[in-house]
Amino acid sequence: MSVERSPSLASKEEAELGFSKELALGDEEFGGTEERKKLERKLLRKLDMRMSILIVIYILNYIDRNNASAARLRGFEADLHLKGQQFATILSILYVGYILMQIPSNMLLNHTGRPSIYLPCCMMIWGTISCLTGVTTNFVGALLTRFFLGFVEAAFFPGALFLLSKWYTRRELGVRTALLSCGSLISNAFGSLIASGILDGMEGRLGHAAWRWLFYIEGALTIFAAVCAIFILPDFPATSARWLSPLEVRLAERRMQEDAGVGDEAQTESGGQFHGLMQAVTDWKVWWLALALTSMVIFLSFNAFFPTLSATMGYNRTVTLLLCAPPWVFATLVAFAVTRHSDAVGERFWHIACPLALGVVGCIIAMATMNTAARYIALFLLAQSYAAFITFLAWISNSIPRPPSKRAVALALINAFSQLGNVAGSYVWPTGWGPSYRYSYAICIATNGLAIAMCYLFKRHLEGLNKKAEEREREQGAPQGFRYIS
Repeated sequence: MSVERSPSLASKEEAELGFSKELALGDEEFGGTEERKKLERKLLRKLDMRMSILIVIYILNYIDRNNASAARLRGFEADLHLKGQQFATILSILYVGYILMQIPSNMLLNHTGRPSIYLPCCMMIWGTISCLTGVTTNFVGALLTRFFLGFVEAAFFPGALFLLSKWYTRRELGVRTALLSCGSLISNAFGSLIASGILDGMEGRLGHAAWRWLFYIEGALTIFAAVCAIFILPDFPATSARWLSPLEVRLAERRMQEDAGVGDEAQTESGGQFHGLMQAVTDWKVWWLALALTSMVIFLSFNAFFPTLSATMGYNRTVTLLLCAPPWVFATLVAFAVTRHSDAVGERFWHIACPLALGVVGCIIAMATMNTAARYIALFLLAQSYAAFITFLAWISNSIPRPPSKRAVALALINAFSQLGNVAGSYVWPTGWGPSYRYSYAICIATNGLAIAMCYLFKRHLEGLNKKAEEREREQGAPQGFRYIS
């Protein structure tokens, strides 16, 4: 009894077979294996230098998003006459536009193929909106600026993840995602130091409150960096001839084809951008990863309230902001070490679960005591949990490798859906639960546990898929093909 294959499955298998024959030709077009390795190292050096601008952009992205928390310590609430949950609403409203625009933005980015123009233009707009936050005089004005800030900031992070996935292989992506995401960790450290200097030194200058200068100065820095990014940021491999030789362009495309096991563009793209949208929204893995990340993000909501949690140790405003920096420097080092090791050994789950488990320990310490030293140690343990978040982002790209249009939508959809965790997280830390914030930490422990459990089940699913692929190859006598990283 024979099994009839569907036309789409047959065409997919034929494409993979044809591509395997192409790979069998070897590295002759690059001058042999050794010459290819030299060219590849040169390509990665060029690429890493250009991609490093993403770290600067992400630092400014996070500073512009989180400067309201620092401004809160220097009269932001009082000057705008905020009451009750209005400050929490100002924080959470940003994520409405942030959620709505991520998928359309990544679809447009994949369609245009010009991130060097698209992302900096969005950056200029959000820098301008950040400046405008400094001129608001009431709750409604602040609410509107934060709302539109979210719309424009939505372009950057999923767009940056997609850009990385178009250039780097699965074994290279974890470290690069870590370096990108370290921008957010560094911003938490140096953002607090910058805010401390501005809030202490600019009070009353030209008749403006110090918190207003915070928005003016940081928004202006963002606009300046955006102009520089236009000349530095790379486009996609097929549209990067202005800074790569034709042979380097060919190698960049070949690397991604080999990594996916089939041509990333010609053999996998069909039906256009909306076909990729439908593929993403109908894949249960996308929604499973989105829910797991949402649960993780609720736990990580302490990030937006870090100055507030630091203030529970009883120091003045300046010392409180300065004490915010060391935990995030530590978190940056941990994140880089964890993701680098994750790439080296080709494993994701335990590199996610272990930092999250240490975060639970931090929550328990903070719940159990008001001792200053213990609570500061707890802040270090909480901050290092971001290593799990960064590793998870690399896991997403590894788990949805093709086609590019689906990967673009999946990255945006998962990141956008997870921002519901930030909306919920904005209300997890009410002032009335302070200074111990026991209920807040209890919520974080619960959501953290759910994230670990979901990641474990996903790991087992990927292991099952790899086992089936291995059995199929053994039956057919085929060489080893694509494997998921679990």
